[in-house]
Amino acid sequence: MTDNAFEDLGFAKLDTTRADRTGLPETVYCAGKTNEQLAKILAAFANKGCRVLGTRCSPEQAAFVQSAGVAARYDAASRTIALNAGEQKRLNGRIAVCTGGTADLPVAEEAAVCAAFFGAAVDRHFDVGVAGIHRLLSKIDAIRQADVVIAVAGMEGALASVVAGLVDAPVIAVPTSVGYGASFHGLAALLTMLNSCAEGISVVNIDNGFGAAVQACKILQRIHK
Repeated sequence: MTDNAFEDLGFAKLDTTRADRTGLPETVYCAGKTNEQLAKILAAFANKGCRVLGTRCSPEQAAFVQSAGVAARYDAASRTIALNAGEQKRLNGRIAVCTGGTADLPVAEEAAVCAAFFGAAVDRHFDVGVAGIHRLLSKIDAIRQADVVIAVAGMEGALASVVAGLVDAPVIAVPTSVGYGASFHGLAALLTMLNSCAEGISVVNIDNGFGAAVQACKILQRIHK
């Protein structure tokens, strides 16, 4: 790795050696970029044979990138776009992604798809929130098989606390902006998760499924080593 191991496009400096430094591929945040900027970024990475994941990619951006001749795979549920998706070394261990409700699925799918792109085996357990806790209990044996649990929930965000009291794996809590007015666009869930009395919980930012996936995969990397 050299000190100038990036490609300067003028409007963007592409980090082409992130995987060498961190063990995880480069990720591009697509929101806020024009269609043309995103296409040029992904085309430049593709020309270098890099594995790259784009997050918060709109269908319009994805269609433009693909029409520009970039061989990228788009997943609408997670809003991700991927280059060279099938080449990552598999990590040891498993990640369970759980949601409080169906409305949390976009954030949960971002976490699940990103973690899979980074090489993790991922199990999904959706709509197991505390409003019908028997749904969670029906899946708890499977969730306990995971080495890391990602708990995604809006409203009051209680799912992470309940899960953490039932499993021996680290729990990464993801508050979502789902909820009525007093949920304050995810702030209520964030504060619940931060103030949980259950042990072994870490918390990422509101709607940050990507951040949860990275943290979970970093844990699996240490298991792998």
